[in-house]
Amino acid sequence: MRRDVSELKSFYASPLGQAARDTILRQVAQAWGSLRMLDVLGVGYATPYLAPYRQEARRTVAAMPAAQGVELWPRGERVLSCLTEDGRLPFPSALFDRVLMVHALEEADDPLAMMREARRVLAPSGRLIVVAAARGGLWAHAEHTPFGHGRPFTRGQLEQVVTAAGLEPAAWSRALYAPPYRAFAAWADAIEQIGSRLAAPASGVVMMEAVKQTLAIRPKGATAPAVRRPLFQPVPVGAVRTRDDFLNRQGRRSSP
Repeated sequence: MRRDVSELKSFYASPLGQAARDTILRQVAQAWGSLRMLDVLGVGYATPYLAPYRQEARRTVAAMPAAQGVELWPRGERVLSCLTEDGRLPFPSALFDRVLMVHALEEADDPLAMMREARRVLAPSGRLIVVAAARGGLWAHAEHTPFGHGRPFTRGQLEQVVTAAGLEPAAWSRALYAPPYRAFAAWADAIEQIGSRLAAPASGVVMMEAVKQTLAIRPKGATAPAVRRPLFQPVPVGAVRTRDDFLNRQGRRSSP
């Protein structure tokens, strides 16, 4: 059973939720760079991560599962969020250049069907990042957070779902090394740097980037090559905290 959208919204309004968002968003920004004039889709509950991209991307849309509920996003403006079924997105094929899946697979009735549908709406050579609670990590057992519900994943399990959906795994990473308690939120940056170097298996989430390759034909029964090293690199303490800060420092953010 999925968490209600009000629970997710409350979590990301808290200091712990904001720290988690900033930590994961740094990894996304590191992997994708500029999204100028690209079409971006968030699946699951991705609005906290999509918000910083709205001024840069050409189109930013949030698709939220019906069992979770939908929030009006962004508030006070033209609504860019919609209610969907796990395995059915109301968009034409090959529409989006980037797809970000957060709080999506863990509570899906059929994770593979959801991933296949995400692939369908992804443009050729488009990129997808899926963020999932890490099996064995502290956050997967923290029921006071959205990461403590549903089915956690190992890196290998996430890679299997991505590959079975017809996507090509390209890179992986880990995040959320700080314990999932408010007292540690202020120290999340420092703990992230230490954890990424000394305690990789203890991460709270595992992240997988995949590419939609439509020209290469893989022999039947063959599997994608193993993704052996992460592309996402740790961001030094004191570096950008959100995508907004990144764009401002690079002088690429457009005026409101």
